[in-house]
Amino acid sequence: MRVAITGSTGLVGSEVVTVLSAAGHEVVRLVRRAPAPGEKAVRWDPAKREVDAVGLEGLDAVLHLAGENVGAGRWTATRKAAIRDSRVNGTRLLCETLAGLSRPPKTLLCASAIGIYGDRGEEPLTEESSPGTGFLAEVCRDWEAASVPAARKGIRVVVLRIGVVLSPNGGALSRMLPLFRAGLGGVIGNGRQYVSWVAIDDLVGIVLHALKSGELFGPVHAVAPRPVTNREFTEALGKALSRPTLFPVPAFALRLAVGREMADSLLLASARGIPRRLEEAGFQFRFPELGGALRHLLGER
Repeated sequence: MRVAITGSTGLVGSEVVTVLSAAGHEVVRLVRRAPAPGEKAVRWDPAKREVDAVGLEGLDAVLHLAGENVGAGRWTATRKAAIRDSRVNGTRLLCETLAGLSRPPKTLLCASAIGIYGDRGEEPLTEESSPGTGFLAEVCRDWEAASVPAARKGIRVVVLRIGVVLSPNGGALSRMLPLFRAGLGGVIGNGRQYVSWVAIDDLVGIVLHALKSGELFGPVHAVAPRPVTNREFTEALGKALSRPTLFPVPAFALRLAVGREMADSLLLASARGIPRRLEEAGFQFRFPELGGALRHLLGER
């Protein structure tokens, strides 16, 4: 396959590029600079609404992962605008461009997030569940709606609602490891909020499965089949590292540190996502249980 990827240098994108290239597929990166001579890359700049459409002709598939990191800084008005615009405007530009091609790709995989459901407590959430409320939910809803031009063109659009990606090389887990290895980890808030997680290995597998599996389309939960509460996650990580987890972080302290809206949406909200469509499509998770995933990712016995 010839696959174009946005966000190819990110945590997920870099892993997908490695696996696709090793399997003999041709990877074309979308980059915000002029490609070097001989480089398999296409220039685009979502902020300026610029994209080299000619370079996207004749692709088999596109994987769209680009977007501002939601956890990189306090949610000021400027940060929130960057988070939203990078996803919604970038997706709309890409999809409108793909829809205008004479030889469009057959498949578009577009990232979204399990955050579309907002704070839903213990409610099991499938792809048929209604969206929630709040900033992240609204961003995800608009983000997904921006892919409509591609679907109208007849491109098979798969919207991957990704959970917390577990990898020691980046993301939430890598930020937690120093504290937990020092024995300073603990439950966040009341610990009852559900965490929809997925091991990086399985997320890459989900991407490959969705690229090859023609029956998947629309929203797909890219999460492991066994979501856990924050308390269960804390205990499992402490066990994997053989460290105590005796230092809870109260909700009020989080809200003081990063702001109420960010704390409530990212760290205290509960989303119990179930990957029903992946299971119906026959996808086999390598790491369905959190304990096994953490032992694999951290290389711990």
